Amino acid sequence: MTNESFPTQGDRVIEFMEEFLTLGGSFVGQPFIPLEWMKDTIRDIYRINSKTGKRQYRTYLLGVPRKNAKTLLGAAFAAYGLCIDESDSAPQVISAAGDRKQAHLCFDETKRMILGSPDLSEICTTYRDEIHCSRTGGMYRAVSADAGLAHGLNPSLVVVDEYHVHKKPDLFSALQTGSAMRNQPLMLVITTAGWDLDSPLGQLYQYGRKVESGEVDDPTFGFRWYGPRDGETFDVDDEALWEKWNPSFSLMNLDEFRSARKSTLESEFIRYRLNGWTATEAAWLPMGAWDQCFDEDKHLEPSDVVVLGFDGAWRGDSTALVAVRIEDLHVEVVDAWEAPEGDPEWRTPVADVEQAIRDACARYTVREITADPWRFEQSLMTLADEGYPVVDFPTNSIGRMAPATQSFYELVMDKGLSHDGNLSLARHIGNTVVKVDSRGQRVTKEYRSSKRYIDLAVASIIGVHRALHWRDEPEVVSQLIFI
Repeated sequence: MTNESFPTQGDRVIEFMEEFLTLGGSFVGQPFIPLEWMKDTIRDIYRINSKTGKRQYRTYLLGVPRKNAKTLLGAAFAAYGLCIDESDSAPQVISAAGDRKQAHLCFDETKRMILGSPDLSEICTTYRDEIHCSRTGGMYRAVSADAGLAHGLNPSLVVVDEYHVHKKPDLFSALQTGSAMRNQPLMLVITTAGWDLDSPLGQLYQYGRKVESGEVDDPTFGFRWYGPRDGETFDVDDEALWEKWNPSFSLMNLDEFRSARKSTLESEFIRYRLNGWTATEAAWLPMGAWDQCFDEDKHLEPSDVVVLGFDGAWRGDSTALVAVRIEDLHVEVVDAWEAPEGDPEWRTPVADVEQAIRDACARYTVREITADPWRFEQSLMTLADEGYPVVDFPTNSIGRMAPATQSFYELVMDKGLSHDGNLSLARHIGNTVVKVDSRGQRVTKEYRSSKRYIDLAVASIIGVHRALHWRDEPEVVSQLIFI
């Protein structure tokens, strides 16, 4: 797409960026020269309707994977809308995001650009939460969905960042309604993909696809999406597709991309790095990843040096005991107890569980029994009193489970562990979903009362984590909690 295809204000926007704006981060102070894909996108966003002489689009959805300078581009649009754009008098520019921190990313980047330009800083006054421009009489501020609705604003330009995190469309709708009296308002949504097509972004995305296909006739809605098409089958490990769907790929670190593929959940990698929609938010292991760790030639032998992983429940759930060979991280199920379907009176046979642990310690050389003590405190204390090496590993501790989950995931992706193909373990692994936040990832059930048990997976995770500890630091003697 070139600027010869249609009339556009985009070249003026590009000239402004190149002349007045600079980069930040590792390239701080260097001129902002938009890449070719950015130039094509800018020209499309600022397309002019040849009949009216006004901008074509009132809403524009730009979907692009992370690491493609979305925030930088959004900040540049905000600077232009505040300082140069004369489509509306006294412009009011808003950057909007799901929370205050995200909203200020774009705002702070615009502020940095303005302060880094002698010309722009001469016509702008920057405050903590607002920037005013004397040349246009304009104002720029950041708002967030978690700060309540933005009623009373009259925006000429809204830059919505990462719309996939917005749970409700209230902020978007309030800003869109507020701009109704503007001459040439623009709602610019720059985001990566989500997973829920019923979410605010999901509905906007589906509308954009319908406009793109001609199913919906809306000349005021612009749409551009870098990523796989709906229903497209592709190989997540195909590096040619990484390049195809990341328009700034030439500037990216391929080794970092490869590392992210190994350490990131497949569903997250598809959404964030390839900008593809996924069916679920947080499926844990990629399809087939666990099966690839099956090794029919490996088996635990008597006297093997192992860590036992234990995750128990008193009733209505399952209890699991696994062994992990320290030398090569080979995982096998020792025993498991599951509540029968439709039997609300079933209780875990505690005596059988205790004896299974004793029998495993007699069969193998057990360095440690790493155990979640919930509801099994008495049993574990009894075993510790008998001299067994019981070590507390509370699975409700995010500080413990997040690194354990991450290391297990990376080992599976790298085929750094093995298993004997136990079907119950495979089922529990397949039942897990993952919760991810700023503190890391950890596995959980799909919902609390689900009968899709995961305890064998949890026991394996904590067992492997502690086996790694023993393999890498064999001289360290574990602290026993039950003395």
